[in-house]
Amino acid sequence: QVQLVESGGGLVQAGGSLRLSCAASGSDFSINTMGWYRQAPGKQRELVATITRGGVTNYADSVKGRFTISRDSAKNTCFLQMNSLKPEDTAVYYCNAAIVTFSRAYDQWGQGTQVTVSS
Repeated sequence: QVQLVESGGGLVQAGGSLRLSCAASGSDFSINTMGWYRQAPGKQRELVATITRGGVTNYADSVKGRFTISRDSAKNTCFLQMNSLKPEDTAVYYCNAAIVTFSRAYDQWGQGTQVTVSS
């Protein structure tokens, strides 16, 4: 089973920046689309950004122009650069990866990393 481990969350003031990382580990797998999702207290999990193997990106309207998703496919890692952070960006951020192995394909989630933006 492939594991995803996120890092880089924390507490930051409004207007500040954070960079999240997601590293996939395991054996004999490849990754198609990777993405970041977030869930604020009392709200449903929502898409933040995704990136395909070919580098095509997609962003939620609320983060366009402020967040940038990237990946290093050779290292099975994905990043989310978050600039101009707002209090409404406060949430647990989850990494997601579309995993493909010899026998199956499935979505894998990380454990989440807390991002808190103070006003």
